[in-house]
Amino acid sequence: MPGEWMDKIMALTVAIQMDPIEKIDIGGDSTFALALEAQARGHGLIYYGPRDLSFNEGKVTARARPLTVRAVKGDHFTLGGGFVYDLTAADVVLMRQDPPFDMAYISATHLLERIHPKTLVVNDPREVRNAPEKLFVTEFEDFIPPTLITSDAREVRDFRERHGEIIIKPLYGNGGAGVFRVGPGDENLGSLLEMFTQFYREPVIVQRYLPEVRMGDKRIILVDGEFAGAINRVPAAGEARSNMHVGGRPEKTELTSRERDICAAIGPELKRRGLIFTGIDVIGDYMTEINVTSPTGIHEVKRFGGADIAKLVWDSVEAKIRK
Repeated sequence: MPGEWMDKIMALTVAIQMDPIEKIDIGGDSTFALALEAQARGHGLIYYGPRDLSFNEGKVTARARPLTVRAVKGDHFTLGGGFVYDLTAADVVLMRQDPPFDMAYISATHLLERIHPKTLVVNDPREVRNAPEKLFVTEFEDFIPPTLITSDAREVRDFRERHGEIIIKPLYGNGGAGVFRVGPGDENLGSLLEMFTQFYREPVIVQRYLPEVRMGDKRIILVDGEFAGAINRVPAAGEARSNMHVGGRPEKTELTSRERDICAAIGPELKRRGLIFTGIDVIGDYMTEINVTSPTGIHEVKRFGGADIAKLVWDSVEAKIRK
C-alpha cells in the first residue's frame, strides 16, 4: 500500500565529504558513526575529500570512491576504484571535513550550494557559511558571556581591564587550538596579540574567563533543533581547554534548567536554517560556541547510556528525503 511504502526506509546514495578516512579515530569520530549507521540501513556510501570537489562545465563533481566501513580498529574501511561522480546523482551529501573555517572551506560551501536541496546537503551549506561557530553564537546575547571580537589591541586591553581574566582564541579556530587564558597582570598579552596578528588576518575573539570550566565544558547535541544528548568534558589539571583530544575527560551529565532554556531559544533557529546536526558548548550558565561544521561527542553520549545520535540524525535525514 502507498502509505506503507512511504514509511519504509529508502536505500539512499550517501556521498561523504570528509578528511582522510585512514587517519580517523573510529572510537571518537562522529562521521564514522554516521557512516556505520547509514550502511546498516542499507544506504550506499561514496567517499571523497574536499580537494576532490570540482565545478566542471556547470556540474559539481567529485573524484570519489565507493566506501564500506566496519567497527574494526586498524581495518575500519575499504575503498573501491576511483571515478568522477556527479553529486546531483547522490541523495545526500554529508559535509563533514573538520575546520579551519577558511576560504577553502567557504569555497566548498559555495560549490555544494549549487546542488542543494535537490541533493540534500547536511548541514545546509549556505547556512554553514553564514553561521561561523564563534560568530553565530553572538546572535543569542542573553546566553553568552561578555564577548569581544576585534583586531584592535587597545580594545582587548580595555576588555581585560573590565573583566580581569580573559580567554583569547582565533575567531575561526577549532579543536582548542590557539586558546589562551590571560590574567589581569599577565605581561605576555602584547606579545600574544602580536603573534595573533602575525599568524591570522582575522580578528580574535575574547571572552571573560569562566572559572566554572574547572567543573566542565558541556557539549550539548541537537538534531534538527531538538535536544538529543549531552556530555560533560572536564579539563585536565593545569589545562584551560576541555577538548578531549587535549586531555579532557568525558563524564555523564544532565541538562540544567538554564541549558534547557538555551536549547529552547536556539533550537527553532537551527531548524529554520537547515542545521540538522549541531553541537553547542556551555560553561556554567553561558553558551560559548555553536558548532555547525563537524560536531563531535556522539560516541561519548552513547557510551554513557544516552541516545544513539547517529540513528536520530538519519531518522531526520530520511524524513526530509521522504517529505
